[in-house]
Formats: sequence, C-alpha cells, structure tokens
Amino acid sequence: MSGGLIDRVWYGQGKPLAVLAPLAWLYRVVSESKRRKAWQARNEALPIPVVVVGNITAGGTGKSPLTARLVQRMQQAGWRPVILSRGYGGKSDHYPLLVTASTAVTASGDEPLMLALATGCPVVVDPDRCRGAHWALEQNLGDVLICDDGLQHYRLPRDIELAVFDARRGVGNGALIPVGPLREPTSRLATVDFVILNGAEFPQPGQSMDEFANIEHPDIHAMALRPSAVVNLNSGETLAPDALKGQSVRAVAGIGNPVRFFDTLRALGAEVQEVALADHHRFRPEDLGSSPGEWLVMTAKDAVKCREFAPENAWVLTVEACLSEPFEQRFLERLSACSELLQQQNTGRTPHG
Repeated sequence: MSGGLIDRVWYGQGKPLAVLAPLAWLYRVVSESKRRKAWQARNEALPIPVVVVGNITAGGTGKSPLTARLVQRMQQAGWRPVILSRGYGGKSDHYPLLVTASTAVTASGDEPLMLALATGCPVVVDPDRCRGAHWALEQNLGDVLICDDGLQHYRLPRDIELAVFDARRGVGNGALIPVGPLREPTSRLATVDFVILNGAEFPQPGQSMDEFANIEHPDIHAMALRPSAVVNLNSGETLAPDALKGQSVRAVAGIGNPVRFFDTLRALGAEVQEVALADHHRFRPEDLGSSPGEWLVMTAKDAVKCREFAPENAWVLTVEACLSEPFEQRFLERLSACSELLQQQNTGRTPHG
C-alpha cells in the first residue's frame, strides 16, 4: 500500500480492513508463539548494558535519529556505545560486519551506514543480533550496546527498552496487522522503560506526560526532529536549512513515513514536488531525475544509497533528535544503575565473589 492509503486505512478512525480480523488473530498467535520461544531460548544477561530502541507499530517513527541522539549523549557522558543492527536491506558475505564509512551500503543496509557516518561509533551488523553482541564484546568495542529497531528481537537480552511513536499517527486504529498498524498489542508498553513521542508538544517545566492514546505509562517523553543542515551530496557544501526557502524542490523519500519529510520541507518554505518510494527502496540513477532549476532533496537514510551516482543538484536534509534534559538525565541514570547491577552480578558469579 502507498503511504497515503496506509494513513487512511490504518491511521483513520475506522477499521475498513476488519474483514481481515482472522488474519490479525493469526498474526497475534504466531507472534506470541515466536516471542515465547525466543524468550525461552535467550542467553543470560550480557555483562554490559543493552539498550533497545524500537516500536510496536509498522512504519517509520524516528528510531534511527533517536538512536543517534542517545549515542551522542552517552558519548558525552563518557560511555563507549556500540550500535547493533540486523542490517535490513543489506547482504554481506560475512557476519558480524563492522560498518565503516567505506562499507558498501549493499552489504550493510542503509540505516547502519547512516548511523556509522552520523555518530562515528562502532556499528555491528548481524541478522543474529546475539552473535553480533558477543562479537562486539570479544572485540572490546565498547561498554554499552544499543540496538536499533530490536523491540521484537526477544532472543537478545535487554536492560532498557524505548518504544517510539509518531505522535500524530499514534497507535492508529489500535488493531494488529493487517487490520491496523500494530506489531504487538498496546499492553506491550507496560514492559518498556520509556515511551517516546516523536512530534509531541514538550510539556511545560514541572509538568509531565502520563498518558498517550489512552495508555498510561510513568515515563512518556516528547521528541522533536529538527532540521540541522542541507548538504550537497557531491561537493559537501553545507547550508543552513533556511536555504530551502522559496526553492523548487523535488523531494525523494524511500522511508517509512515520507509525509513527515515532505511536511518538514514545506515548513522550511520549499515548493515541494513529492516522490514517495517504498521504505528501504534500492535507488537507481533514473530515480534521481529532476527539472532544470530544481533542487533534488532526500533524507540521510536515502542519501547513503545514492553517493556513487547522485547528480550535482542532489542535497541531503539532515535532522537531529531533540529531547528534554529531564529525559536524558533519567536515561543516563537508568543506564548507570543497570551497569552497576550487572557489575555486582558478575562479581557475584566469580569463585571469590
């Protein structure tokens, strides 16, 4: 389904696909069975904290920008984070794969390469995240693991879970796939540590958010994606986002929620012609055609797949996740508490503990 059709069917008021309810029931049964088996087969807790960023809805919610911001904040606090990813859309001849700036996007997948370039921290790709985690430990790559899009990967032990939502879309019609957008029931949120609402209004100082889509949770926090720069994909020329004001822009997006990208460009004053492609679309030169005088603008996630054949008028709109200071402090405190607990447990397992 196209992005617009998904918005109408899954994120509208009704349930026009209710006739598919038996498939949604089957989806839930199969998912819960896989979850139980993975949970039973999981390894013991790893010796360093594991942070999992994910969502319970299908489609883009802003997980990768949130991961990048958490990595940056952890680095500022003295941690050495390592990003784990399954590498969706990529295929390597060996795993685990340590992603660098020179790694082919066809091997790593788009999001891992984007995160490696954006954060400068080690990114380990492996369809078996547990194997990737143990390899990262063996290589002494860092002291905390953060898994991008791993909420349903139950074989991987985890200490902190963050569930991310597009605040405008919410939980849609509240139904499971294929009737609605939910990968898991909303009851799953009772077990996560933080709920992050991308695009929600930040509360006033001293106020808190304790409810979202009729779901109560003690740690609900707002996130905003703010444009940070416009970068030419060939020359590296960097401009302020307001350089887009009044520009005729052909906006190309192969992401989970392209509407948010298009709206951002319009908010910057661009005159936008939309080109929405499938999430993780494998770009070809013919996808990047444009009219004379147009700027071709794409996301950082798409840009890593177009570096070798991008035309001179190709630009990347970079964004950064903005979070509240209280949330970031709570996250770092939770991380430190998990690390201390793991150290105590590891010490207790030693012969002389």
